[in-house]
Amino acid sequence: MKLHSLFFSSLLLLALGISGCSPKDSAATAAASKREVSLPAIAAEAKGFAVGALMSTNTVYVFFDSQCPHCGHLWAASAPLQQKVKFVWIPIGMINATSKAQGAALLTAANPAALMSEHEASLLAGQGGISASSSVAPEIEKSIKNNTQLLNSFGAESVPFVVAKNMKSGQTVSREGAMSTAALAEFLGVDAP
Repeated sequence: MKLHSLFFSSLLLLALGISGCSPKDSAATAAASKREVSLPAIAAEAKGFAVGALMSTNTVYVFFDSQCPHCGHLWAASAPLQQKVKFVWIPIGMINATSKAQGAALLTAANPAALMSEHEASLLAGQGGISASSSVAPEIEKSIKNNTQLLNSFGAESVPFVVAKNMKSGQTVSREGAMSTAALAEFLGVDAP
């Protein structure tokens, strides 16, 4: 019954067009001094973990909050494309204190992809995700804070926030919110599986 309820809740959110998590004061989050979304800046300044085709020349950056169910849906949608592109998942701390702790656990995991899959399955099942220590190493806490500031500097108002180079057009593209596998493939300029 719990899964049935979760399914209809997810369906309702999609029907309403809500596809991303944002802070309560999203206007304050969008910094007045918005900077241009830049792949080189993200590569140089963000700290995340890579999954997928690690040798791919195309890297897709995904800013996510571990407490965001839309990020969980994007994680699932990206799985079929991981043979084609490299995804770098960049944790931020936006929704609550658990976001930072879970993000830190994912960043420091021996196998972040497996832990992320476990986490997102738990989160989407309404169980809150993985348990993580609230004691976060200062350098990891700083990385998550820097990731959050970088996301805010782009003027993004919600997560997931995806940035990539479209493989067909060669243009840098960015988008807030979850997507289906087919929509993500089109956004990235790769063939859908």
